[in-house]
Amino acid sequence: MAETKPLRLIAEDTDDLTVISASVQDAVTKAENLAYEARRHRFSIELNRFRWEATRGKKKGPQTRVRSLLAFDGVLSVKTLGISKTDPEMVYSLLKIDFEPDEDPPGGVVRLLFAGDGELALRVEALDVTLLDSDYEWTTRHTPSHERRKR
Repeated sequence: MAETKPLRLIAEDTDDLTVISASVQDAVTKAENLAYEARRHRFSIELNRFRWEATRGKKKGPQTRVRSLLAFDGVLSVKTLGISKTDPEMVYSLLKIDFEPDEDPPGGVVRLLFAGDGELALRVEALDVTLLDSDYEWTTRHTPSHERRKR
């Protein structure tokens, strides 16, 4: 496969979160892979992440996905919109992660936006996000595209 090393990223400010957001753009998951551990104040998502960093300089050829864990610590509450665990086969595609700080930092709301208007809002004590790739990587024939389909 590709010779790209697994990502190990930490975000403690909005600039760091922008890097993680770009790294997980077009990652896919199912609702069963969303976990909120209220006692540990931790929210995590197991993702199949498209390896955008491995596509730089490549013209065409096999692209890869990697199994990743995206974790948020210091989570006080979780709200969902358009995301449900009732259909275990429903696939959600992550588009973007934003942070809206409170008037009195370091707390705020982390918003994970999914295709199809799905959203997760995580109220956090402070921004504390980790992205860890596993060694499980595979090729995919489909490169995510955000262009409108022409008829």
